[in-house]
Amino acid sequence: MICLRCGYCCHNYVVVIVDDPDKGVQEDNLIVHEGKGKPCKHLSKEISGEYSCKIHNEKWYKETPCYAHGQIEQNSTDPCRMGLYFLNIMSDEKIVE
Repeated sequence: MICLRCGYCCHNYVVVIVDDPDKGVQEDNLIVHEGKGKPCKHLSKEISGEYSCKIHNEKWYKETPCYAHGQIEQNSTDPCRMGLYFLNIMSDEKIVE
């Protein structure tokens, strides 16, 4: 799945994240991001209105639940269906606060 960087998942999903990026993936460095409309601490909003993750380029990122996030798709190069919905149907104000 190709993330369309709408920010929805990183605001609304409960997921285990790395607390301190300098320490990487370690048992004592994992915390729960509770979602509930609050952005993940690693999420950054770009001037363009898209979102990006501050830890996507870390060598250990592939070990995180965020990397493993996906949908039931036919092809890994399919765009995120939720992202398509939110970007095409709803305004940014309705996606996240």
